[in-house]
Amino acid sequence: MRDADVEDGIKPGATAAENAELREGKKRIRLLEQENEVLRRAAAYLSQANLPGK
Repeated sequence: MRDADVEDGIKPGATAAENAELREGKKRIRLLEQENEVLRRAAAYLSQANLPGK
């Protein structure tokens, strides 16, 4: 009953659509953080490879 009341806007709370959107957003953030870490490591590796004397 409570879920139905939330969906109908009678009671405050997050609807199923909002929860799904939040889940997708968190998943996307996690993916972007992983991609960012890979790029950070690649940049560090490449900067070491370009040091003089190697």
